[in-house]
Amino acid sequence: MPELKLLHVGHAPAVLAFELANRSYFAASIPDRGDDFFDQFTNRYDASLAEQEAGICAFYVLVAEDGSVLGRFNLYDLEDATARLGYRAAERVAGRGVATTAVRELCRTATARHGLRTLRAATSHDNAASQKVLTKAGFVPVGPATPADLGGKSGTWYERDLQP
Repeated sequence: MPELKLLHVGHAPAVLAFELANRSYFAASIPDRGDDFFDQFTNRYDASLAEQEAGICAFYVLVAEDGSVLGRFNLYDLEDATARLGYRAAERVAGRGVATTAVRELCRTATARHGLRTLRAATSHDNAASQKVLTKAGFVPVGPATPADLGGKSGTWYERDLQP
């Protein structure tokens, strides 16, 4: 059974493999990370771990029994008991409820481990899969998301109040 784990240095090879294997799949619904992301992966990964250590963000990976990464589930800008949620799940598990289950678990973890009371997430109008995940995980639409929020696309902000 897959397990949601806080990102650590040892996950780097599996995270890179996940990002490379799913690059074109992700680019179909969200802006591509670009070659620079992969060229600078180690530096970016180390910077993410430093942000996590500083309490600014919390990064999670959904790890399969074989050690491969099935998804990334991240909490950004932890401040005033609120954070932004970002996530991506591997193509090989798409449509099976894996992302929804992991987002629900992260909501519980956000409260228990990080003391958060509210999560916000934005998704583009054309990303029906992400809209479905958020709705099934208890998020409700709260207003428009601008192209600046979504890498050039318009969409909707969703929010979920977390119960301790």
